[in-house]
Amino acid sequence: MSDAYRKVETIYFDRPGAENTDETLKHALKRAQELGIKDVVVASTTGETGLKACKIFKEFNVIVVRHHTGFRKPGAQEMRREFEEEIKNLGGKILTASHALSGIERSIRNKLGTVGMLTIIAETLRLFSEGVKVCVEITVMAADAGLIPVDREVIAIAGTSRGADTALVIKPSHSNDFFNLTIKEIIAKPREK
Repeated sequence: MSDAYRKVETIYFDRPGAENTDETLKHALKRAQELGIKDVVVASTTGETGLKACKIFKEFNVIVVRHHTGFRKPGAQEMRREFEEEIKNLGGKILTASHALSGIERSIRNKLGTVGMLTIIAETLRLFSEGVKVCVEITVMAADAGLIPVDREVIAIAGTSRGADTALVIKPSHSNDFFNLTIKEIIAKPREK
């Protein structure tokens, strides 16, 4: 085999959804071990997927990124308290922050019906899948919070609505340096939206 390329397995699920969670996590762990990656960022609304990731990625720096408080209902946090406690007990870190690819721009869109640049970036990433968009977003959020390094690759895991169906290898960047972020590899993603 030439040094000019690598042959790496990518998993493509027929459909998006939570039923792909276990396979996504399994393949993400395998690739992290192959590459020597020690930092994992995972999206989790209720905490169920984040807890599964913490159980699988033992001795990794696991960052569980949840929705910001008030995302669905003013003042309410969607992550279940029992999952939150168990994630922390297993050494996982929980990040609660405004979404990097929407934040206040979502409020402007909802109030005024206008589309901003962040929406265009988010919709472009959704051309690959919802999970690709979320993986990029949570990686930026974790980098901005100082919870992952920006000088080495990380694994990002997300999904479509619930669970996990997408995993990427990403070289992170902060939001003020967004266009230096690099999606290095697709480990898994759904073929359909």
